[in-house]
Amino acid sequence: MDRVLVTGGAGFIGSHLCERLLKDGNRVVCLDNMFTGTYNNIASFFDNPNFEFVNANIINPLRLDVDKIYNLACPASPIQYQYDPIMTTKTSVIGAINVLDLARKVNARVLQASTSEIYGDPMVHPQTEDYRGNVNTIGPRACYDEGKRVAETLFFDYKRQYNVDVRVIRIFNTYGPRMLENDGRVVSNFIVQALHNKDITVYGDGSQTRSFCYVDDLVEGMIRVMNNDGFSGPINLGNPCEKTILELAEMILEKTKSSSKIIFKELPVDDPTRRKPSIELARKIIDWEPRVSISEGLDKTNEYFKNRY
Repeated sequence: MDRVLVTGGAGFIGSHLCERLLKDGNRVVCLDNMFTGTYNNIASFFDNPNFEFVNANIINPLRLDVDKIYNLACPASPIQYQYDPIMTTKTSVIGAINVLDLARKVNARVLQASTSEIYGDPMVHPQTEDYRGNVNTIGPRACYDEGKRVAETLFFDYKRQYNVDVRVIRIFNTYGPRMLENDGRVVSNFIVQALHNKDITVYGDGSQTRSFCYVDDLVEGMIRVMNNDGFSGPINLGNPCEKTILELAEMILEKTKSSSKIIFKELPVDDPTRRKPSIELARKIIDWEPRVSISEGLDKTNEYFKNRY
């Protein structure tokens, strides 16, 4: 039985990862400062003797004895990470140093949850792991994008300099139950607006694309990367099924049977026009690809939000 630390474990993806790790028989330490995480996400785990919650911030040094570390701690939507951009950068950079120092001290394997945002507004499509990106280092999104890029640098420097056993994944757009309804992410935004019969807000003309991966598929990929011996990454984890934002809005209107209308607003600064992962490496190295279709995943997510209202 492994003792596993999940930083950001009370968040959307982190709570699903904790749930799966507990189901697989691990002892799980969930560390979160509850900035974007919620107790509701992890409430059902507290009766499990293999679950432990630590209310802490990873910008402070960590003192735990664990076998594996999943580093997910960082606000991930623009509304959240732009609220305090300096703290966002600290969370990615100082947080990475702290989890890497802990991994080095206790000889743990450590996985960094990086992001497709390191590719910026890509000039290469779909995005492969060897693409170095097209980024604005001083824009309003840079606190998140550049923080994650520095974290990747640190992970591979700790591997080269100290022989720390690292893994780096790049997560593309992910959705599912336990998303926050007010964090500005497009799937939760559209579903909540539709359920309230409010106008669905599309930024730009809706032609920009995203590739949406259901959270259970992502968690499966994360665990496979962690458990794979000898490959540090980086490796893309996402669904290569590309949709325009307008197509997504229309799908959600149909599924919710909402009377909402679609309205268009100005596109935010540095919003990527295209996003689609190449997952050939994931197929080859960890025999992984998403199994949940966008239609099935939206049904499950819609049901979650319907039950909340």
